[in-house]
Amino acid sequence: MRALLQRVSRAEVRVDGECVGAVDRGLLILLAVAPTDDEFVAVGLAAKVAGLRIFADADGLANLSIGDVGGSALVVSQFTLYADSRRGKRPSFVGAAGPVVGERLYAAFCRGLAAAGVAVQQGRFGADMAVELVNDGPFTIWLDSTELGIMPRPTA
Repeated sequence: MRALLQRVSRAEVRVDGECVGAVDRGLLILLAVAPTDDEFVAVGLAAKVAGLRIFADADGLANLSIGDVGGSALVVSQFTLYADSRRGKRPSFVGAAGPVVGERLYAAFCRGLAAAGVAVQQGRFGADMAVELVNDGPFTIWLDSTELGIMPRPTA
């Protein structure tokens, strides 16, 4: 699972001109699911995101989590984070999960964030979306569950 986190002062996502999710201070999270991911990965990555200390404290140091500042998360599915453009001019997306697995684990990630006390807004899975944000900092973090050691549970 991959997540691109952008600290924002506001963000919103629209589908066909209708706002389907919006946040003020918090995170815009672009999320992609791999075919080998499972709920354990989704919940583990959500816990990592919820605990990241990337918001400024009174001294201006990044010492606070999204929950510490009362922030919200806008989570937008983005399978293109698994683009492989090593060959040719057209990226391949075979590293991304199909829509059934992708949507299920996208929802599990959102539930994991909510269980960690983060207010969650969502885009619309599989839709063409227009995302608007005001990046705060800018402050952008790339997370990959395998690089963090968050691996799927072995099957019995």
